Amino acid sequence: MSSAPGGGRRRRGRELALRVLFELEGTDKDAEVSLAYQADEVGATTDIRAFARRLVVGCLENRERIDAALAAASRWSLGDVGKVERAVLRLGTCELMESDGTPVAVIVDESLELTRAYAGEDAVQYVNGVLGHIARERV
Repeated sequence: MSSAPGGGRRRRGRELALRVLFELEGTDKDAEVSLAYQADEVGATTDIRAFARRLVVGCLENRERIDAALAAASRWSLGDVGKVERAVLRLGTCELMESDGTPVAVIVDESLELTRAYAGEDAVQYVNGVLGHIARERV
């Protein structure tokens, strides 16, 4: 029943990264400022901040590649997808691309939990389908 060691910290790191990506979407805000603000808001520890930073930087530095993978995996334009779903998809795709040893199923499941919590149940099937396609392609 309990998750692997560090699983809870990683989950909180993903949630923090999602909050930052959501805040940055469509703005020219500084990622570090947003990360510091959001981390303070949720009381994130140093390790959670570090994991979230790695994800945020990965999403920002690889955005063209991530968005190209998402465009190939979805029938919808990213502009037509809700802001939360777009952020979750970018975050999940970034993690799938990094391939740091985290099992694909964990990345997808965590992405679905974030979707469920922040975008609602109706978005879960769409996010699952897109990330499933990307996971099969192993970008």
